[in-house]
Amino acid sequence: MKKLFQPYNKGTLKLKNHVVMAPMTRSRAIDNIPNKLMATYYKQRSGAGLIVTEGTSPSPEGLGYPRIPGIFSDAQVAGWKLVTNAVHESGSKIFLQLMHTGRVAHSSNLPEGYQVVGLSDSQAAGEIYTETGMYEYSAPKTLDTHGIQRIIDDHVRAAENAIDAGFDGVELHGAHGYLLEQSLNPHANNRTDNYGGSIKNRSRIILEIVQKTSKMIGANKVGIRLSPFLTTNGMLSYEESEVHDTYVYLAQELNRLGIAYLHISNNPGIPQKTHNAIREAFTNTIIYCNGLTAETAETMLQDGPADLVAFGRSFLANPDFMRRIEKNEPLNEPDYNTLYTPGEQGYTDYPELN
Repeated sequence: MKKLFQPYNKGTLKLKNHVVMAPMTRSRAIDNIPNKLMATYYKQRSGAGLIVTEGTSPSPEGLGYPRIPGIFSDAQVAGWKLVTNAVHESGSKIFLQLMHTGRVAHSSNLPEGYQVVGLSDSQAAGEIYTETGMYEYSAPKTLDTHGIQRIIDDHVRAAENAIDAGFDGVELHGAHGYLLEQSLNPHANNRTDNYGGSIKNRSRIILEIVQKTSKMIGANKVGIRLSPFLTTNGMLSYEESEVHDTYVYLAQELNRLGIAYLHISNNPGIPQKTHNAIREAFTNTIIYCNGLTAETAETMLQDGPADLVAFGRSFLANPDFMRRIEKNEPLNEPDYNTLYTPGEQGYTDYPELN
């Protein structure tokens, strides 16, 4: 049997196979509250051993996109319970991805009384979707020291709420240009206090969130997604050696803190020496994601640095993805026009095998 389909057992990750459903924003949370439609969507895809949910904000000011869910209110916790119960019925595990969008936001997407914030006042280049069209990213207000502590505390409370909602753990979104990666990037973070400047200081907010969250829910219930060398959502590249050193330092510190996994958003820009150094530094589970097929994923499990492999778009259009690759059946193509629209179309109505 291929490794993809074999059970995985390392640390506290005891999964029915080696496949992870990657987090994907789908914008179906009306009023930012998870609902029955979302529970159906995740249950359909519970062939994966582990599901990581769409990015979910730990606070109102992190809701940078329309209709993304939160985990800061009682109604949101209750809504997520529908999802976790549905997934657990199928024998899968599910982690909640905590995503604060930071400067990757538009003020019209936030609740009244909240504003776009960032590690500095550096505005992201590009445009973002809103309910009334595409607009340039809003200029962020720089977080002061109290604001940073609030961000940290919000993540810790959100993680506790996630456990109350029945999740098996949380994944911090430290990738793709959102708030935690903004902290790592010297172009997005030009602070001169303890949260800016050196690699150690720019990594501080991530490590403090991990440390405090681990204290409250257990390090074995914490993962993090990272995207070394990826320039999305207005991220600018910086010196290759500094990027390398940043992510190796993070891997070393996260290993010391004993978290469950690293989730690497793979891209061609990552040098092999960085892959090797991260693997050497981090002894727990490493998940690799992005652009994998069943064949390349199997190879990565057999010969590469991955302990688990994650699929995004393949699960998006194929609720029965695991059955399809097991039987070598063709995959449905995603309908990109309905990725972020409300309702069932392009969400829960993809055909499954008979």
